[in-house]
Amino acid sequence: MKGPLFYAKVLLFGEYGIIKDSMGLSIPYNFYKGTLKLPVKGVRTKSTEKDSNISLNKYAQYIKTLTLDKSFGVEFNIDALQADVDSGAHFDSSIPQGYGVGSSGALVAAIYDRYANNKLSADSYINKEKINKLKSIFGVMESYFHGTSSGIDPLICYLNIPILIKSKNDVDVVGIPKEVSGKGAVFLIDSGTPGETEPMVNVFMEKCKNEGFRNMLKHQFVKYNDSCIQSFVKGEFNTLFKDLKSLSTLVLDNFKPMIPTNFHALWKNGIETDDYYMKLCGSGGGGYILGFAEDFEKAKESLKGQKLEVIYRF
Repeated sequence: MKGPLFYAKVLLFGEYGIIKDSMGLSIPYNFYKGTLKLPVKGVRTKSTEKDSNISLNKYAQYIKTLTLDKSFGVEFNIDALQADVDSGAHFDSSIPQGYGVGSSGALVAAIYDRYANNKLSADSYINKEKINKLKSIFGVMESYFHGTSSGIDPLICYLNIPILIKSKNDVDVVGIPKEVSGKGAVFLIDSGTPGETEPMVNVFMEKCKNEGFRNMLKHQFVKYNDSCIQSFVKGEFNTLFKDLKSLSTLVLDNFKPMIPTNFHALWKNGIETDDYYMKLCGSGGGGYILGFAEDFEKAKESLKGQKLEVIYRF
């Protein structure tokens, strides 16, 4: 058994804001991918495959409880799932865990695709109703990994198309400008250590108890975040970078616990030189950091020694 491939995703805009109903924009990132596999007879099982199988067995028990809950609305072929797990099924993935690019989302998408009865197919006609139903299903399925989940990550991994989050209950497909081999780039910066979603979300929710922080989110963060999305979708990159600078500054000032300490100076340097702007990629705390540059060669020079991966050129 070898299932279809499910690709990584990158949340370009909307980290934390989508929890508070601001807009978000997420795109597939096909450099990383994962698939469900069974061991090949005669080939020695790797330790990573054994670890994945153990984790998959625990997740299968969670999926079993979802099937028992009739209000969930989705039934899974638990017998087939358990039989595959007992035979050594594992998730063969190149998606780095704890890096904010959808490692758990891809697994959720793969499990749903293979074992959900009467699944909503990713290959057939996609409309807003179908997208929001899938988002709801995936949110429950992925909450096993993070304590809570919007369902956006598995949705992107499953559909493999850009998704615009207008609000918690309004999600739709969106077109983004076609890539061109220009000077500008959106890129990932490897912080060198993985992050954990749940602790960072807990920090954010604690911050939200502060009225000043809530006002900042409502009147500043949402304004710049939503404006960045609108500019990016329209391909208005001059406007995008003006708002990106404001957004990057706002995040540095208000989300410091989510930014690895050794990146505080680099983050500030980008704002001061305008060579690049940084923002969180997912929940932060480690993993990848997103970078935006109007001149990528200039940004590379300023970030010499950092591991960079280009995900979009313009």
